[in-house]
Amino acid sequence: MSDPIISVENLSKKYTIGHQRQQGYTTLRDSIANSAKKLLNPFRQKKVKDADTNLEEFWALNDVSFDINQGDRIGIIGRNGAGKSTLLKVLSRITEPTTGSIRIKGRVASLLEVGTGFHPELTGRENIFLNGAVLGMGKLEIQRKFDEIVEFAEVIKFLDTPVKRYSSGMYVRLAFAVAAHLEPEILIVDEVLAVGDAQFQKKCLGKMKSVAGEGRTILFVSHNMAAINTLCSSGLVLKQGKVVCSGSISNCIATYDLESSQDRAATWKRSSDKVTSSLIITEIGINLHGKQPDIKLEVNVCLESLSQHKSAHLAIEVLNTIGMSIMQAIPTTENYITADRSQHSVNITIQLPPLIPERYLVSVWVGSHNTETIDWVKEAVMFEINESPTLGRSFPHHSEHGYIVPASTVEILNV
Repeated sequence: MSDPIISVENLSKKYTIGHQRQQGYTTLRDSIANSAKKLLNPFRQKKVKDADTNLEEFWALNDVSFDINQGDRIGIIGRNGAGKSTLLKVLSRITEPTTGSIRIKGRVASLLEVGTGFHPELTGRENIFLNGAVLGMGKLEIQRKFDEIVEFAEVIKFLDTPVKRYSSGMYVRLAFAVAAHLEPEILIVDEVLAVGDAQFQKKCLGKMKSVAGEGRTILFVSHNMAAINTLCSSGLVLKQGKVVCSGSISNCIATYDLESSQDRAATWKRSSDKVTSSLIITEIGINLHGKQPDIKLEVNVCLESLSQHKSAHLAIEVLNTIGMSIMQAIPTTENYITADRSQHSVNITIQLPPLIPERYLVSVWVGSHNTETIDWVKEAVMFEINESPTLGRSFPHHSEHGYIVPASTVEILNV
């Protein structure tokens, strides 16, 4: 077996966080007095300020170890704050680890945030050559790939414009094109691709598949489980800075789904977050009735009118646990939710198709004329189907073959 192209042993990264102590109400007289003290003795004021700050150690990564072989396509999965981006920054040598060791063989190209490695005052053309030089490539090598990069990025019209005038989408297109085409042995991509439009994201995934097919290694961070599942063959799941699962991407996604599903239940209530919508969804509750293959999903939605709004109606979406839509129910496009009352309660009953045993998520949309969104609560609640829709089936279903098993008949014609 060949040596790993990336080897990480006992990697940890610590940050020091400062917390300002809570102070009481300050009067105008106190503010004037404090300003005078600061002018008279600025050194004393600095000491007081330091005394008002508590310092806390935060371990973004904690004793992380793994090996990656050449040609692996690794999806790095975890909730916000799990340590994914910190890991990529350490691997990209943007930040130093606190403890542990990393061994990397080959050139690394990183796309961690919009404009990574670009100089804002330089043009797109100049930044292509700058990035190539950073990767250790010669001028002739960059020129050989130049036309291909420009065509992929779709920025030929703005090639001689300083990149500080690019939109975020143009920035990402050019940055990804440079990183993917200048032939690094290791390509590291963070959630930054979410900035691009859907067509460009699909284009990028296709390019990364092509890059992996050439034997190069990819590390990919995304919250889009469908993209992770499509691109990656193996994965790492991070939780609070530690690796909690590694191996096949299907096992990693299942572990992540289980972690996420523990935070979801059959009911959802809106927190006290500030909202600006005129009509908001405040509560969602669901119940299942019946048995396979005849199951009804009852969705109860509570809403509140905060100000005048257009008459509206509801739509219910059912998704799988990686966020792919399975079905949508719109009982009626008549706008039955009006602003003449402040509180609304709506029950929707949906005849579910014969679904395979799996966990499913429910999103609720409220809008007008089926085109204008007023409020949208995504993946709010979860339900689980435990029985097969096929009577007497003894072998397990698999989502690779679809989620719905429709009733069907066969007619045998003897010729």
